[in-house]
Amino acid sequence: MATTAPHSLPPTNPVRVAIVGASGYGGVQLVRLLSEHPGAQITYLAGQDSAGKRYGDLYPHLAQAVDLTIQPVDVEAIAASSDVVFLSLPNGLAADLAPPLLAKGCKVLDLSADYRFRNLATYQSWYRLGQTDPNWPSPAYRQANEQAVYGLPELYREAIAQAQLVACPGCYPTASLLAVAPLLRQGLVELDSLIFDAKSGVSGAGRTPKLGSLFAEVDGSLGAYGVAQHRHTPEIEQACSDLTHTPITVQFTPHLVPMVRGIHVTLYANLRDPGLVGEDLITIYNAFYRQSPWVKVLPRGVYPQTKWVAGTNTCMIGVEVDTRTNRVIVLSVIDNLMKGQAGQAVQCLNLMMGWPETLGLPQLAFYP
Repeated sequence: MATTAPHSLPPTNPVRVAIVGASGYGGVQLVRLLSEHPGAQITYLAGQDSAGKRYGDLYPHLAQAVDLTIQPVDVEAIAASSDVVFLSLPNGLAADLAPPLLAKGCKVLDLSADYRFRNLATYQSWYRLGQTDPNWPSPAYRQANEQAVYGLPELYREAIAQAQLVACPGCYPTASLLAVAPLLRQGLVELDSLIFDAKSGVSGAGRTPKLGSLFAEVDGSLGAYGVAQHRHTPEIEQACSDLTHTPITVQFTPHLVPMVRGIHVTLYANLRDPGLVGEDLITIYNAFYRQSPWVKVLPRGVYPQTKWVAGTNTCMIGVEVDTRTNRVIVLSVIDNLMKGQAGQAVQCLNLMMGWPETLGLPQLAFYP
């Protein structure tokens, strides 16, 4: 389907959209956003376990907005009814679904990790996929992966606008990369000093019940997980290496916090120039993100909180310099289900269709 001119209004006839994996947390965010998007019309909802159920029965709060029944995952039916397909599925499934959808002319936005890595051997080693399958990856998957564009608009905006297949980033990498990008692009920090201390709400674990994300397990507690081995680490390193044109290794440690949604990342890095102060870096960050409507750099001394971005596609960033240690401290917050998942996918859709990046996305958080 032809795109409109950059920053134009949506067409009179909305783009037909399918959401595969519509019953999960990522899927329900997409349904909510796209049901109110002026340029989109949801024409197909697909799922496996939920097939045959009315969407309003699964999510009564959306019953008045979405009068559809969840259908089986049928590539022919999806392609016949849709121009754009969002894949909100567990890792490993989009590898088989995206190639035939692309072949039938659909634009595809994948919310899993299947297309985030240029090197599929890296993906396989960190995600343990295809370990015993001698035919992994398939030629069709490999070919599709070669055309995939990493869907972080603030860094890959022009490529996303031309893409047929977008690999939407993980929530932790989104908050981490937006925190570090200006420092790396300007060469302001020692490349071997990057430490990301990250914390997430439990919705990041998905809707499928898991012992570690049960309310009784997480309430009143805070703990790290995936220490020195979390699979979002190489995703962060890949984009950091793009920014510096040299291989980057980072330290990344995630923690689970007893709240529903939100990501808070604290970045520590050693400055190369001991003369830089906080005001200098805030000026640099504002200049870097001057054309990024979803990134808000806060004034010196104001440090973001996750509640300030809840329900929005916004990333808020605070910057400080510790002159005693010559270290920069960057604080980055997003809603993991929005800028870290569904909201960012819709932002990418807007770019792919030539629409304003803010179209159909909420900008103001609920508070308190």
